[in-house]
Amino acid sequence: MKNKNPDHGRRSAVVVSDTVNRIMKDLRANADASFRASEEKLGINISKAYGVPMPALKSIAKRTGVDQGVADELWKTGVHEARILASMVYDPDSITENKVDSLIKEVDSWDLCDIFCGELFSKTVYADKKIEDWTASSEEYVKRAGFVMIAYKALRDSDASNSEFRVLFKRIIDASSDERNYVKKAVSWALREIGKRNITLNGDVIRIAEELQKSDSQSAQWIAKSVISELKSERVQKRLRAQTGHR
Repeated sequence: MKNKNPDHGRRSAVVVSDTVNRIMKDLRANADASFRASEEKLGINISKAYGVPMPALKSIAKRTGVDQGVADELWKTGVHEARILASMVYDPDSITENKVDSLIKEVDSWDLCDIFCGELFSKTVYADKKIEDWTASSEEYVKRAGFVMIAYKALRDSDASNSEFRVLFKRIIDASSDERNYVKKAVSWALREIGKRNITLNGDVIRIAEELQKSDSQSAQWIAKSVISELKSERVQKRLRAQTGHR
């Protein structure tokens, strides 16, 4: 659970402005040119980035606490790290569905997409609905977000049944031919995380990947290779065999 600021929801515009100004000053003080360069090599959009490592961002977020007003103002700066911080400062229990949809449409980098999914979107009551909506989107980062949300569901939702993931297989298979880099990588991630939940889903996903190998799509073939390589590995198979109480 996020640490909520005791004044959450009641802070004045002046206090919010002062808080955001302090945060932006902290971000500039923690800027690291070499880290920024390493981000660029990873394909991260650094056009509005300072180059602040994640430990510093988490420290600032912890000091700030949950605050919708501060989160909104951080997002509006357009600064990459300020937007990452916003994902940690927004309250998943209070954020509206319209706000969630507006945020994802403005995401302009794969890492920001993944961080928002992990820190915020996947923790809201809209998570399953956003999977349905976003995986059907034609926009690259919105569509990526849908499949990243599936990956997080597989990672975190211990109560989810096998059938909940099986109903997602068709949309995953349909998206496997999407040649856009950030979409296909998210599809692969979603499949791999589902296939690591238990031995039954592992078999299901491997069979899907083996079918994708026969596809004419280079993207589908790439996804199949990455999925089979991980899910058939001795490390994964040994862990799954040791599980008890399979669904």
